Amino acid sequence: METPDYIQLAWHGVSVFFFVVIGFVVARFAASTTEKVFARHLNKHRSMVFCRAVYYLVLMLFLVSALNQMGLQLSVVLGAAGVLSVAVGFASQTSMSNLISGLFLIWENPFSMGDTIRIDDVTGEVIAIDLLSVKLRTYDNLYVRIPNEKLIKSNVTTLTKFPIRRADLKLRVAYKEDIERVKTVLEEVAHHNPLALEEPAPVFIVLGFAESCIEIQFSVWTQREKFLELKNVIHQQIKTAFDTHQIEIPFPHLTLYPSTASAPRADPQEGPTIGQPNRTT
Repeated sequence: METPDYIQLAWHGVSVFFFVVIGFVVARFAASTTEKVFARHLNKHRSMVFCRAVYYLVLMLFLVSALNQMGLQLSVVLGAAGVLSVAVGFASQTSMSNLISGLFLIWENPFSMGDTIRIDDVTGEVIAIDLLSVKLRTYDNLYVRIPNEKLIKSNVTTLTKFPIRRADLKLRVAYKEDIERVKTVLEEVAHHNPLALEEPAPVFIVLGFAESCIEIQFSVWTQREKFLELKNVIHQQIKTAFDTHQIEIPFPHLTLYPSTASAPRADPQEGPTIGQPNRTT
């Protein structure tokens, strides 16, 4: 006695369902194992990419096997997938550009997860690197998504690439001040600051002569984790040191000279001008 068609169809449906569930389980297990293995030899970014690649590859194999269980020929499925991929490719050229740019970023590896980067006017910590975009968390706790295509075309500054950073302080002093004395005071401030590194040594540069001051750049090295703290503290210390040694920090002055020659004149038909005395003869 032959089994009815609907019973066979139900049996195939149940077997395909369990096959897909087993595929998800095996794919997750293979991905986690791959992540543990590659984490010892690669950075977190590339390890995550290999983990996702293994996950989708194993899952695709199980899905193809499930389609075979349903009686679908693999050649027909691949042909339909090829036509669909061409149609999707024409309809989503921007996504394909971001995907290719993401592969270049993975190969070049200019930054990793956890790094702080600056792109144009956006600065934040990298919290995710995907094939289509990079996700940042800014200092004011905003979530920013940047397409990979923009990363390829823009200048990307990785602020946490190296263990130390240099804080460039732009200062101004009056023309009457002795430059060598100002340099000595600044070097003493850096020497007594525990956040400032002695090696590399601080750098003192005279930038030029402005209209009412001498412009100076004083650069101090510090650990990258202490960069913001150093800039905040050392500015206060420099202000205190300049006040102690009576070094003038100039600022623009505006002087007004009253003149009766430029005072407004009254119109005889409208009466006296506001602010001017009403004169009678």
